[in-house]
Amino acid sequence: MTEEQALCKLTALCSQAEYCQGDMLRKMEQWGLDEGTQQRIMDYLLREGYVDDSRYCRCFVEDKIKYNGWGRRKIEQALYAKRVDRSVYGPVLDDVADEQYVEVLRPLLAQKWRGITARNDYERSMKLIRFAMGRGYSYDIIKQSIDHLTELPDD
Repeated sequence: MTEEQALCKLTALCSQAEYCQGDMLRKMEQWGLDEGTQQRIMDYLLREGYVDDSRYCRCFVEDKIKYNGWGRRKIEQALYAKRVDRSVYGPVLDDVADEQYVEVLRPLLAQKWRGITARNDYERSMKLIRFAMGRGYSYDIIKQSIDHLTELPDD
């Protein structure tokens, strides 16, 4: 693939959806482009606003919280895997209030609460904690959400 062809493909992709620098570099590596070509293309994409990691992070964080029900830790891991720098995603995640995570987690736990078979409330709570930690939530947020659930009557 030539540099022009790669640039055309990447600009078309970026025009349709948000991508981070890591996504673009991964694609160029798959296409077998040398490092110099990758750098020139990436410079162009950044300069022209096709790729902006902070914009990407804002969209990514919002989507993962709202649609996937992820917590902060899982989002951090995903952004790290996409090669986004911590200095970019840290402030974006810091802007998300704990209440926003609680609003998303409570319905997830309420649904899970009804489906869990356990001998007692303690065992049920432990299963919920493991479930929520797998989703990337901190213990404090999980505890707030579970305390709210234990006040609800069983179905």
